[in-house]
Amino acid sequence: MSKNPFSASLQSNNESYRYYAFEKLGDARYKRLPNSLKVLLENQLRFFNQSASQSDIDAFLNWVDKPQQGTDINFSPARVLMQDFTGVPAIVDLAAMREAVARRGGDVSVISPQVPVDLVIDHSVSVDHYASARAFNDNVKLEMERNGERYRFLKWGKQAFKNFQVVPPGTGICHQVNLEYLGKVVWQRDADGVREAYPDTLVGTDSHTPMINGLGVLGWGVGGIEAEAALLGQPVSMLLPEVIGVALTGKLKAGVTATDLVLTVVEMLRKHGVVGKFVEFHGPGLADLAVTDRATIANMTPEFGATCGFFPVDEKVIEYLRLTGRDEATLQLVEDYSKAQNLWRDDDAELVFSAELTLDLGTVEPSLAGPKRPQDRVTLSGLKSAITECIHEFDRRENDEIPVPEMGFTMPEGAVVIAAITSCTNTSNPDVMLAAGLMARAANKRGLKVKPWVKTSLAPGSKVVSDYFAQSGLQVDLDALGFNLVGYGCTTCIGNSGPLPEAIDKAIADQHAVVSAVLSGNRNFEGRIHNNVRAAWLASPPLVVAYALAGTTVIDLHSEPLGQDADGKPVYLLDIWPSNDEIQAVRKSIDGEMFQSAYAGV
Repeated sequence: MSKNPFSASLQSNNESYRYYAFEKLGDARYKRLPNSLKVLLENQLRFFNQSASQSDIDAFLNWVDKPQQGTDINFSPARVLMQDFTGVPAIVDLAAMREAVARRGGDVSVISPQVPVDLVIDHSVSVDHYASARAFNDNVKLEMERNGERYRFLKWGKQAFKNFQVVPPGTGICHQVNLEYLGKVVWQRDADGVREAYPDTLVGTDSHTPMINGLGVLGWGVGGIEAEAALLGQPVSMLLPEVIGVALTGKLKAGVTATDLVLTVVEMLRKHGVVGKFVEFHGPGLADLAVTDRATIANMTPEFGATCGFFPVDEKVIEYLRLTGRDEATLQLVEDYSKAQNLWRDDDAELVFSAELTLDLGTVEPSLAGPKRPQDRVTLSGLKSAITECIHEFDRRENDEIPVPEMGFTMPEGAVVIAAITSCTNTSNPDVMLAAGLMARAANKRGLKVKPWVKTSLAPGSKVVSDYFAQSGLQVDLDALGFNLVGYGCTTCIGNSGPLPEAIDKAIADQHAVVSAVLSGNRNFEGRIHNNVRAAWLASPPLVVAYALAGTTVIDLHSEPLGQDADGKPVYLLDIWPSNDEIQAVRKSIDGEMFQSAYAGV
């Protein structure tokens, strides 16, 4: 390692770090590579004469002249991320290997991951209980009863294996935990008595692993066998990919959320075709796009079909690292290393891409996606016609009624039966979460109520959300509408929405009715959210609250009221939609101590 011809020295925080410098290539073409490929190129320099050769390095430089899918390369990620459903089999395999070594009288300590592995338990909580102060505790109790054996096994694994950490249930969703806590941007290790600095990279056993790309960390989802190979120190074999550049310009309009933006991006990239390719976002529009907004986009990389949706490191990344409680030495190293390696965002750089798209952020409109696919975006005003068309497909009519005599009400066709603030896609973003809380507060002041057939739930991706909701008093307002905390996990987004009330479920089934779910998640395939829910709509958290109040998707929220206030006057969406100033006033209360406290016990 010490003889590596690409090694150089970097000074940061009065410490010296060894790194593998592009400048040592003696070929300036590297400067025109997309930043995502620069991260892969650094990997080749660091593992030169191990898993990488001069021909691999030349392939990257030649890519600049001909930016298309290239030859096989090896990629050695810095770490591996797992969730409990897909991660348990890998730990079972390690346990089996350990047992085989023990039977032969060998040293079982040799069976351990060779790179750091974090397994976050987040896929096992279900929304059985909701709309009550006891919902969280009752759901956790059921989760432990159902999964006790699996959890005991994982706890054993944490003690048995080195380089293996388990983030316990009730902490958060793996991708949000990765963004807020695990991600380092620049990784460090001691090698040959020298401190090395290199890009934080990873592969994960969940398709939404690319969410960490919003922080400037390159990572994507892989299968279990690939993840096992990576954690055992074997490089991931891959083709040098095409990279689609997406230039962002302008600025989001008031009232337009990061959710609206990502649904627009998914639609645009699906139409272009990016399967098996990298996507890299760049341009002056990034100057006003927070890391949490970028992470919302990167999270839905599987939905637009790419391998990753990468954002470069810049001032916004440093701001986010500081907000989430990372120490100042880490922040300084991230900036020093990124600038030394030409990985810092530079809007004037003439980067080469395989193809180039442009999106003016000012053209993005409030949107949802559905009823069956995340790429089928509809505007807010267009939802009424979209659900009406869906209802007609099943020989129903939008004015049909669904009586539920056991519960004393009649639901409309297109009724919202599930309204879930869920998924790391949006719960990692304080702006949209606070918007939902402020909408709940305004709705309560006007005397609005959620319709009785709506199953409401709030499942944040980390405890930090609960902290800032509690500190701002907004959890009280959400509770008043039935959006009580149900758990910290994926819940509705992965189909763990739990049962509907038996009478509602029976009424839907008996009449073959078309009803809706509205959720702040990333997937809405038919039957995924609930077997009897034919239409599922992806939306921002504040729109989830709005449709819970309306109780139906057969409504144009641009022109029709959500309901009536205590005086019988109509209340429209714009009457209770919070301004950006209101959101930012509450957001100021979020600080690094919240994040440090939330993850102190991990």
